[in-house]
Amino acid sequence: MASLSASSLRHLLGDWHDDGPALRALADRIRLLLLDGRIPSGTRLPAERELAAALSVSRTTVAAAYARLRDQEHLHSVRGSGSVLRLPAGEQPAEAPHRSPATVDLTRAALPAAPEVQAAVEAAVADLRAHLPGDGYELLGVADLRRAVADRYTARGLPTTAEEVLVTLGAQHAVGLVCRAVLTPGDRVLVESPGYPHALDAARAAGGRPVAVPVTAAAGPGSGGWDEEALQEAFSRTRPALAYLMPGFHNPTGSVMPADQRRRVVDLARRHGTRLVVDETTNDLAFDGEVPAPFPADVVHVGSAAKSLWGGLRIGWVRADAATVRHLAAHRAPWELGTPVFEQLVVARCLPRLDEILVGRRRELRSRRDALVTGLAAQLPEWEVPHVDGGLALWVRLPTPASSALAVAARRHGVLLTAGPRFGLDGAFERHLRLPFNADAATVRDTVPLLARAWREVGTSVPAPRPFEVVV
Repeated sequence: MASLSASSLRHLLGDWHDDGPALRALADRIRLLLLDGRIPSGTRLPAERELAAALSVSRTTVAAAYARLRDQEHLHSVRGSGSVLRLPAGEQPAEAPHRSPATVDLTRAALPAAPEVQAAVEAAVADLRAHLPGDGYELLGVADLRRAVADRYTARGLPTTAEEVLVTLGAQHAVGLVCRAVLTPGDRVLVESPGYPHALDAARAAGGRPVAVPVTAAAGPGSGGWDEEALQEAFSRTRPALAYLMPGFHNPTGSVMPADQRRRVVDLARRHGTRLVVDETTNDLAFDGEVPAPFPADVVHVGSAAKSLWGGLRIGWVRADAATVRHLAAHRAPWELGTPVFEQLVVARCLPRLDEILVGRRRELRSRRDALVTGLAAQLPEWEVPHVDGGLALWVRLPTPASSALAVAARRHGVLLTAGPRFGLDGAFERHLRLPFNADAATVRDTVPLLARAWREVGTSVPAPRPFEVVV
């Protein structure tokens, strides 16, 4: 059974106080950490006395908060075994696969399947016949898909062969595989803050120690992005073994790294012996402006069909030199034995037509972004909404540090949100909220008023803003 120390829970809690009773605020924040996956179900919480000391509150406050969680069936205590967080029957974490029809899910930045996927599935059924005489275990991936991925990189200006492509079970699997193959416990890993939370999880699971570099959302065209000084300092001071970046419509900020900064990052990585990993999952989703160009050949590129085609296909890939591809394939065997053949054949059918498919996807995303931006301006004008030219989400800045409280309140109105701290380290980003624009205009019209209602509920019960909310 996993255990959480008092200091670790303190970091996860962040700024948990509000103007109401401390016991309620503490219980609600721990419940949110459980629901959005930051604390796994089945984790043992620290003893009351230890947590009280870490939080500088009375033991009575912690005991009352634990009692509230027990009353809600989120905490189970056994004498001699401690207190264990568990999801009660019928309640699901924010990323669970099934949803009530009455619930609006704003935790996932993803679209339904592109219309062209259905025809690709039907064609792939016939393609499968040629593979049935084999054993079906493809550690490197089906040759047809590897060639299709290589052809796409070549067309984008990065000459690539099939031997330089490894097919994976989605981009998250690719990132985890690279981390396991490259890192040794204690290695420094440069990550973005805010950043994609599952990439951070993968680095930590491989024993990496994160080094955060700030990324900001754009207030207008040409603004926002990666802190240049922090990037240079992180490379020179920590000499990270691996750097993970999402430079094309970054998740969650939507920022795009300029070409000149990309060249400087590549130079920094080469000078300090850092393996640079670039996640291009959202790179093709440019609905205003140009699709960012690929990085040089010595950079590890990670791609996926999830955002462009459909998440249900669970197909991703790594583009790297042939030696790295073989090295990564060798590290797969202890964990899994390859990617399902049929889904690879579906994606192999789609990739040659991807530019055509993306025309419709970009039109759809632009429309959905506009609907959400318009709705927020009308219902929540005090929220700062960034300018994005692509991607799948808005990194909204709130007037007060109340993202977690808002996520709890929104659930009562049937709206699932991922609070800002899920994208940061140690409870940061309470002033921010990621809002995907994957809902159609009709759903947005119904949902934004619910968000406004939830915001009004928490608007009078949040602490005054601190002068320095995030220190990185």
